[in-house]
Amino acid sequence: MEILVNSSLLLVGLIILVISADKFVGGTAAIARNFGVPPLLIGLTIVGLGTSAPEILVSAIACLQGNSGLAIGNALGSNIANIGLILGCTALISPLAFQSNLLKRELPVLAAISVICYLLAFDGLSPVDGVVMVVMLVVFLVWLISSAKRNRQARDDFTLEVESEIPEEMESWKAWLFFALGLTGLLLSSRLLVYAAVNVAQIFGVSDLVIGLTIVALGTSLPELAASIASVLKKEDDLAVGNVIGSNIYNLLAVYSLPAFMAPGLLAQSVLQRDFPVMLGLTAVLFVFGMSPRGGGRINRIEGTVILITYLAYQWIVFQNTSI
Repeated sequence: MEILVNSSLLLVGLIILVISADKFVGGTAAIARNFGVPPLLIGLTIVGLGTSAPEILVSAIACLQGNSGLAIGNALGSNIANIGLILGCTALISPLAFQSNLLKRELPVLAAISVICYLLAFDGLSPVDGVVMVVMLVVFLVWLISSAKRNRQARDDFTLEVESEIPEEMESWKAWLFFALGLTGLLLSSRLLVYAAVNVAQIFGVSDLVIGLTIVALGTSLPELAASIASVLKKEDDLAVGNVIGSNIYNLLAVYSLPAFMAPGLLAQSVLQRDFPVMLGLTAVLFVFGMSPRGGGRINRIEGTVILITYLAYQWIVFQNTSI
């Protein structure tokens, strides 16, 4: 009975989290637009960070409650899911072909940030590491905005697609209502999700890290999955890939940095020996596909299948080592 109740709470928390994230992002973007913020800036910063709001809030609450393993698992597991599950499934629906120069410049940045975060983890996470990651986030945002403006002038597909996805103008009262409801829903569902996830972990005798890497990471990645599938169905492949690259960068710098500030300490060996290497490996695969000499980034159905199988194999390995 106890497992049924907590599993139901976990599912309800995930559903409310996804719905709330959508309302929060829509309301925040509309408020910014009403204040005259350029659509491109809204798309790259407010919407980009907003789609990572579920991961940020879940990880923050987990750290506050002493479950830093769940927070770390959520950040790394979301990145693994973004590439392995989301791009794998998206490529199966329709092969991806992305041409954006901005994306090709973002891929090395994602690879570099991933390696740096891995190196910072070896002696444990500390507030100093958190400061380093936040500084990198600020530098990345400044670089992204300036690069996007240049690509916008050159009519880069990705920047044009980002602008087209910004919600139409919304009345201020409605925008603020969506913002307030979305934020409230995010806070409540994040707390419910962490509570239920920790209880499920205790019932099954597994670590909160495992729950964070699997169920929670999958749930908080659902907004990116929906956005990427919607983009590829509209033939906006650059946007589908851009959502994943941006989300992974924000997950590392805005989500993974939270345990460094709120719950500093050593990381489990499995994080260093299993989870980080898998994330780095999938990032390297995405880098190779994106920097292909074939005249643009491509992920065909066969490659998508391989990526998806890799993700599923990783999940199986994690569950085979549930006590780690």
